Amino acid sequence: MAKSLRTIIIAAVALAGTSQATLAQAPANPTRASATGAVATSPVKNVVLVHGAFADGSGWRGVYQRLTARGYRVTIVQNPLTSLANDVAATRRALDQQDGPTILVGHSWGGTVITEAGVHPRVSGLVYVSALSPDAGETTAQQYAGYTTPPEFVIETGKDGYGFVKSDKFAAGFAADASEADAAFLNASQIPINMSVFGTKLERAAWRSKPSWAVIATQDKAFDQRMLQDMAKRIGAKVTNVPASHAVYFTQPKAVADVIDEAARQSLARDQ
Repeated sequence: MAKSLRTIIIAAVALAGTSQATLAQAPANPTRASATGAVATSPVKNVVLVHGAFADGSGWRGVYQRLTARGYRVTIVQNPLTSLANDVAATRRALDQQDGPTILVGHSWGGTVITEAGVHPRVSGLVYVSALSPDAGETTAQQYAGYTTPPEFVIETGKDGYGFVKSDKFAAGFAADASEADAAFLNASQIPINMSVFGTKLERAAWRSKPSWAVIATQDKAFDQRMLQDMAKRIGAKVTNVPASHAVYFTQPKAVADVIDEAARQSLARDQ
C-alpha cells in the first residue's frame, strides 16, 4: 500500500514508542575539532561514502571516480538497511580499515548513520549530502516534525515493514534530473529499508564534535527544503546548494566531490 513518507514516519515512531518533537535548535559544539582527541598529522586522503535508503553504494561511482583521480582513497559502504545498529556497524568496519584521517560522507538516511558512526577516532569531518542529522537522544523521525514532504515522494511498505519508493513515483520523487535510463536503473535496483529504523534513538551525534559540511539539493523532493536548511543550520554545517534532485550524489558527482575535497583540506587545517 502506498503512503506518504510523513505518514509512514509517524507510524514508525509509534511502533518505537517515541513521540514527535519539533526540530530543536540547539547549537553545535564550536570546539568540535578536538573532542575525540584525534589529531591529523598528514593530509586527509581517506573518504568513506555511505548511501541512504532505497539505494546501494553503486550510485557513488561518479563521486568515487573524481575523488580517486584527485588522489583520495575511497571506500564505499554497503548498508544492509535492516537497522540503525547494522548500518552503523557496516560503516565502522569501513572506518576501521582506513589508515589515517578520514572524511565520512552520508546521503539521506546515510546522514543518520554517519551521525552515529562518525565519533570514530579516524573521522576528521562529516559531509551531509541532502542528509538527515539527528541529535543524540533523538530519532530520525523527529526531524520531520513541522515539515511537509513533497507529494512526489511516496513509499510503499510491505507487511514485513520494509519500504520502497513507489515505482511509478520514483523518477519524480528520487531522481528527477537523471536521464530516463538512469532513473529506471536506480528504480529497478532499489534496496528496501526497514521503516522502523526511523523510530530508533541515536546514542551519539558526531556533528557535535566534528566539523560538518552540507550539500543541499535545491530540487530535492524527498525532503521539505526548509527541513534540509534547518538541519544544516542546527549542526553548524557549511552549506553548498546544488540545483539537483534527491539523487544529487548520482547526478551531480563533481559538485559533491568538490565539497568532499574542501572538507578534507579544511578538516586538516582545523585538526592541526
